Amino acid sequence: MLSKETIENYFLLLQDEICRGLETEDGKGKFLEDLWNRPEGGGGRTRIIAGGNVIEKGGVNFSAVSGPCPDFLKKEAGITENAMFYATGVSLVIHPVSPMVPIIHMNVRYLKAGNLEWFGGGIDLTPHYIFEEDAKFFHNHLKEACDKHNPLYYPEFKKWADDYFFITHRNETRGIGGIFFDRLTAQDSITIEDRFNFVKAVGNSFLPAYLPLIEKNKNKAYTEANKQWQLLRRGRYVEFNLVYDRGTKFGLLTNGRTESILMSLPPTACWEYIHQPENGSEEEKTLLLLKKGIDWTE
Repeated sequence: MLSKETIENYFLLLQDEICRGLETEDGKGKFLEDLWNRPEGGGGRTRIIAGGNVIEKGGVNFSAVSGPCPDFLKKEAGITENAMFYATGVSLVIHPVSPMVPIIHMNVRYLKAGNLEWFGGGIDLTPHYIFEEDAKFFHNHLKEACDKHNPLYYPEFKKWADDYFFITHRNETRGIGGIFFDRLTAQDSITIEDRFNFVKAVGNSFLPAYLPLIEKNKNKAYTEANKQWQLLRRGRYVEFNLVYDRGTKFGLLTNGRTESILMSLPPTACWEYIHQPENGSEEEKTLLLLKKGIDWTE
């Protein structure tokens, strides 16, 4: 039987591994750790990095929290009686210095509400400038991780990511997507241990999928105009996280730790009234690729 301790220990080790890998690649920035406790039960390790050679701001967070099920969670899980919940996972967002290096987000989590338990999560890439070669590398890496467990996972979870990471009021995707999944329960011949092994594969794919993109793009030259575009794209990122992101809502509605929840926001961002990129520019090319249904594995 899969225990909470086994799941927590993996997430703690994953946080350690990712932080070491990012610090090594950055070469300057170091993660600062903030240990915290939640009055209702549990706590976590928030780790923040800032002012690095590559990473302007980032966070890699671990949490394991518990308490009475809030009403919205009981409704989502179909629970009518009073019940307890337990949630643990790792969540991260990296905002790079260079506009040529993409933003990345990953979340892998386990949640138990009453007698129900499931895994969820995902990983997605938000380039300020979309380089098609990089998008193909990223998606093929995720497809390989998925295919080792179930060939149906990648197409299903890729579509789920396209639909989830979509800024409806802008009619554009947040970036080039990735994979997203939720409510992965034990069903038919698939055990909860099988689901856990898949989630571990997703977590372990982070460094191999992201570090090569940093290495490839971190030394590219860029202009002040490129930096201004980066700020505009960060603004879109903020809009999604504050309006649509379920993890943000879950944290705030369960009396989560506000600083840890909002660490996903960039250090700076901007909004311009009806900004229109020049025809034929790299900025316009990026906007034209912010749409659902692109097969980046071809």
